[in-house]
Amino acid sequence: MSKKAEKLKEKLFMKKDNCWDLQKDQKDKIFDFAEGYKEALDLGKTERRFIAYSVKQLEDAGFKEISQFDQLNQGDKVYLTMHDKTLIAAVIGEEEPSKGFNIVGSHVDSPRLDLKPNPLMEENDLVYFKTHYYGGIKKYHWLSTALSLHGIIYLEDGEKIEISVGDDPSDPVFTITDLLPHLDKHLSSKKVSEFVNPEKMNLLIGSIPYPDTDVKDRFKLGILNLLHEQYGITEVDFNRAEIEIVPAQMARDVGFDRSMIGAYGQDDRVCAYTSLQALIDTKPSKRTVAILFADKEEIGSDGNTGAKSEIFLYQLNHLHELILGREPKRREIEEFYMNTNLLSSDVSNLFDPNYSEVSDPLNSNYLSKGIGINKYTGSGGKYSTNDAHAEFVAYVLDIFAKHDIPYQISELGKVDWGGGGTIAKYFAKTGMNVIDSGVAMFSMHSCFEITAKIDVYNAYRAYLAFLNS
Repeated sequence: MSKKAEKLKEKLFMKKDNCWDLQKDQKDKIFDFAEGYKEALDLGKTERRFIAYSVKQLEDAGFKEISQFDQLNQGDKVYLTMHDKTLIAAVIGEEEPSKGFNIVGSHVDSPRLDLKPNPLMEENDLVYFKTHYYGGIKKYHWLSTALSLHGIIYLEDGEKIEISVGDDPSDPVFTITDLLPHLDKHLSSKKVSEFVNPEKMNLLIGSIPYPDTDVKDRFKLGILNLLHEQYGITEVDFNRAEIEIVPAQMARDVGFDRSMIGAYGQDDRVCAYTSLQALIDTKPSKRTVAILFADKEEIGSDGNTGAKSEIFLYQLNHLHELILGREPKRREIEEFYMNTNLLSSDVSNLFDPNYSEVSDPLNSNYLSKGIGINKYTGSGGKYSTNDAHAEFVAYVLDIFAKHDIPYQISELGKVDWGGGGTIAKYFAKTGMNVIDSGVAMFSMHSCFEITAKIDVYNAYRAYLAFLNS
């Protein structure tokens, strides 16, 4: 190749450098950042627990709950939560709200199993909890796996009991049994999606009977008696419970070089954590900046804690009012939403050489090559998506270029092969400028998702740059 051609190629071709070649001198900083993230994953395995963790981090950084303010001024740091499952936090800027905010929005729920409202069952001298899966899971992932329980129960007298069993090494764990390969030949002709009957995903929780041999259902009674002694629970209290079943293992380094993180729940707490840390490190400036954590994304963003809920708009309008010191006019509210920029920070897939047939190599994310950007998600002919305008794509990419943020733009698999959705379209509906951007991962929606430490760190840098722009 001639030198002229080499120079022309250097000028015209897009580069996709491995971030370790670009940031090798930052390894200690990257690995230190990953330790904080792993701790957040371990402490925040459910949406309630992650919101509680986030509030603690915010308060330690000087943020105050919104009820403590009669009016908000430049430099104020404020947060609010809804139903212990969502969060909005902001650093107030100099400009009036009608100029818009810069917001990074994530979701904090993850695929899991939930207890049914009437979960306790005895069968053949064994005691089980019946479950109902939540979100898009491969059911076989959850068999023969150590599982933990987290959630709340309200007793008949109104007392709130918090349950967390299985994560401490001294705790018992729970599991869903699997069939040995010697006896599962009758299942070999089934589709993977049909291999596990969801009504048989029963959680094994005990096998010691109540001592009285004359009582009926004495194995179930033995467990209920234990739960009553420890928590004051009766069977009817499960009707007032919200208990989630998640993998019991902790976040771990992956690889001899410890370059990756393996853990449950990285979709989408990897984006929530990095945006949380970015907001904490943000300095007050002209523009108000915020983060937003939604619930229920994995099941369609419905409910009053999902991104479809107008509760987020009510609370953003309330922030607007406290900044102005008066009720905003309708046109001010309209301008606020039309001038607000939001990064829908959700995860995407990595190009996996083991399954290369499902991806377009030219339009895929690659490990250790920076934050992933999806101009659109959806499926088929871009159905059910927010397709970001070129002007806003250029705005975001200019910010990343200015701050040397490595990024890659991708699609979620080949056309017509699959697809997926995020919270982006629900906030775009308000008039906000929105684009999807987040960490790409292997094994999404599994019990052990994989991210690159350097991609996690660069997501933090990307969100910090966006908030400070």
